[in-house]
Amino acid sequence: MNSEQERFSYADAGVDIRAAEGLTKRLASLVASTRSDSVRGDFGSFGGRFKLSGDPELVASADGVGTKVLVARMAGRHDTVGEDLVNHCVNDILAEGAVPLFFLDYFACGTLEPDVAFDVVSGIARGCRENGCALLGGETAEMPGMYDPGDYDLAGFIVGRVTLPLPGREAVSAGDLLVGLPSTGLHTNGYSLARGIVFDRLGLDTDDEYPGTGRSVGDVMLEVHRSYLRPLTVPCERGSIRALAHITGGGIPGNLSRVLPADCDATVDLESWRPGPVFDLLARESGLDSNELYGTLNMGVGMIAVVEPDEAEGVIEQIRAAGTHAFVCGEVSVGQGRVHLEQAG
Repeated sequence: MNSEQERFSYADAGVDIRAAEGLTKRLASLVASTRSDSVRGDFGSFGGRFKLSGDPELVASADGVGTKVLVARMAGRHDTVGEDLVNHCVNDILAEGAVPLFFLDYFACGTLEPDVAFDVVSGIARGCRENGCALLGGETAEMPGMYDPGDYDLAGFIVGRVTLPLPGREAVSAGDLLVGLPSTGLHTNGYSLARGIVFDRLGLDTDDEYPGTGRSVGDVMLEVHRSYLRPLTVPCERGSIRALAHITGGGIPGNLSRVLPADCDATVDLESWRPGPVFDLLARESGLDSNELYGTLNMGVGMIAVVEPDEAEGVIEQIRAAGTHAFVCGEVSVGQGRVHLEQAG
């Protein structure tokens, strides 16, 4: 960013993370008022846990793909956002030790365009097949006046069964190491910021080259949100992982803190990986500092596993054997449930 250019934050793009965090705290009492004896876990986890009498524990989660659908509309390419949706939800329940059972989608639009809807659902079906998840059904809602012609929104609901021994934050302790798994680009968060920079500030189109990548803007910004189910299943089954943090909205600090006990901190070594040109551009053009960048975008890391020190090497080997890179990116220490970003200099 040159010296005359104004900084551009997520709030400037119209997204207030603090307001969302405040709303979550206000909602906690409403959610607690509905709690039954079958509910497990705490509000604010990656998925909601429910134990049926005499049956395995279930985990449910719901999510969307945010304003990534606007990029799909600009590019005229609608067969990837559905897969994004499934993989996002799969990763959330994976962080609770669950494997997916079934999925339902919600597709809302101003005027139904059957080919667009078909492409979206084809992506959903592909994501379900890849993750061994049944697509049970869903809802297609045509709401003129609520959405402009050509606009649509997308949400998904997943249910999985807890089968993986993943103890979670209660097992995390000082001395544990953090193992990072790379993202495939932006995944499904931070798109209001990215669109404001790429399309509004730089004036690029989806067919233009995304600077520094040799790929089109459309290809880069519509790259599918990676599923971590396959590379993490074996180390989870072997009991080698204590907790998982899916790096979505709120970035690394906002999600890694969700798996820390109150008496532990996590220090993330920002020198342990390179975010890459996709994020380099957003960092340069936004003018944001590290705390804001890593608190908004995944910055190249889509999942963080917390492991015992003597398990880290084996976990990394197992993940790599499944075709995904992995690396140590920090450690846990005595603290107060906070995440620290450490960068040389």
